[in-house]
Amino acid sequence: MTAAPRVSRALAARLAWAKSGLFWRTFLLLGVLITLSMASWVGIVSWVQRGPQAQAIGNQVISIVTITHAALTHSAPELRKELLFELVSNEGIRIFPLEVTDKVAPPPDTPLMDDIESIVKSKLGSDTRFSSRVNDQPGFWVSFKIDDDKYWMMLERERITGLTRVQWAGWAAVVGVLSLLGAGLISSLINLPLSRLTAAARDIARGRKPDPLPEKGPTEIAEANHSFNQMVEDLAQVESDRAVILAGISHDLRTPLARMGLEVEMADLSTEAREGMQSDIAQMDAIIGQFLDYAKPTEAATFVPVDISALLEEVAREAGRTASLRVSTDIAPDLHVMGNSTDLRRVINNLIENARRYGTTPGTGYTEVDIACHAQGLGPLRRVVIEVQDHGVGVPDDQIEQLLKPFTRLDTARGQANGSGLGLAIVERAVTRHNAELHVKNRDGGGLQIRISMPPAA
Repeated sequence: MTAAPRVSRALAARLAWAKSGLFWRTFLLLGVLITLSMASWVGIVSWVQRGPQAQAIGNQVISIVTITHAALTHSAPELRKELLFELVSNEGIRIFPLEVTDKVAPPPDTPLMDDIESIVKSKLGSDTRFSSRVNDQPGFWVSFKIDDDKYWMMLERERITGLTRVQWAGWAAVVGVLSLLGAGLISSLINLPLSRLTAAARDIARGRKPDPLPEKGPTEIAEANHSFNQMVEDLAQVESDRAVILAGISHDLRTPLARMGLEVEMADLSTEAREGMQSDIAQMDAIIGQFLDYAKPTEAATFVPVDISALLEEVAREAGRTASLRVSTDIAPDLHVMGNSTDLRRVINNLIENARRYGTTPGTGYTEVDIACHAQGLGPLRRVVIEVQDHGVGVPDDQIEQLLKPFTRLDTARGQANGSGLGLAIVERAVTRHNAELHVKNRDGGGLQIRISMPPAA
C-alpha cells in the first residue's frame, strides 16, 4: 500500500471528524439561524417600508414636476433658457421635448415602481409616462405637458430611489460575515469547557494525570469540572493504594513459594516428583508475576526516547537461546519511539512467550517466530510498526477479539498450555498506555500475527 492512499484516508477521517464535531454543528446551527433571521428581517422591512417609500417618492416626483411645470409656464420666454440651465446646475433636473421617435425603455418591473406610477398618475394624469432610459440615456424619466406640447423630465436616480439591490446585497454580506464571526466566537466559548474535559479524559486514558480543570464559569460547568478533578484525585489515590497492596502481595506470596522451593529441593523425593513440584512452584510464581504486571500502572512521565530497533534485536537474541524457539528478524535500524523501555521489553517478551506456548509449528517440536520493525508513512502520519508472528495453527477468526480479554485462554484453538490468560491483556494494556494501536489477525499460511503501530519519537 502506497503512502498517498493512507494520507488521503487520514485527511478524510479528519474532515469527517470536523463535520461531525460539536463546534461545527453549533456553528452551522447558529449560521442557519442568523441567515434565516436576516432573510426574514429584510423581507419584513421591505414589505413594511414599501408603502411609505412609494408615497414619499411619488410625492417628490409630483412636487418636482408641478413646480417645474409652473416655473416654465409663468416665466418669460427669454428667461426659460436660463431657467433650464439653473434647473440642471442646481437641481439635477433636465427637460427634453418628447418626440415620437424617442427610444423609450420601460421602467423597472418592481412592486415599488408600480406603486409610484399609480400615485403619480393619480395626480398628473393617466397619460403620464415613465422610463428608465430614453435615447440610451439612463435616469428616472417622467413625461408632462405644457398646453399641447409634451416634454420629458429626467431626474437623477439617486434622488428618488433608496438602496439598490447591490447595496442591499453588500450590507447583507457585511452583516452576514460579522454575524458568522460572532457565531464562531460563541461556538468556541460554548465548546471550550467540553474540549478541555475531552482532552483531560484523553490524558487519563493514556496514563497521564491531567492538569486540574478550572472550577469557574457557569454553575453546570464549574460543578462538572469539580467532579472531574475529584475523580482524578480519587483515581490517583487508588493507584497509590494499589501499588502498596501489590508490593505486599508480592512479598506475602513469593516468600512462602521460595520457602516451598527450598523444602522441595531438600526433601527426600524422587527425581520425577521433585521436578514436577518445582515446575508447579515456578508456574505459580510466573502467574503472580503476570498479575503484578497487569495491575502495575504505566506512568507517561517515565516515557523517554527508546531505540526500539536495538531493543528488538536484543530481545530476539535472548529468545533465540531458547531451544524450542527459532527466531528470525527483519528490523530497520535506528528507529526510536517514546515509551518506557522496561514495559516495551515486557510487551515483546510476552508476545514471544505467547507464541512459544501456543504457536508451535505443526509437525515440528519448536516454534518459529518472526520479528519485524519498519517505519511507515510521512510527516505527522509516520508510524513505527512492530510485527511479531508465529507459524502455528492460528485462532478462529470469530475468537480473535477474545484473546485480548483478561483470563482468556483459547486452548482448543492454540493447544493446551498452562497460564493465567493475562499475556495478551498485559500487552494490550501497555500498548494503549503508549498511545499505540494493537492489531491481531491470523497470518497468511497459518499462525497468529500481532501488529503494534506506535508514533515515533520527536
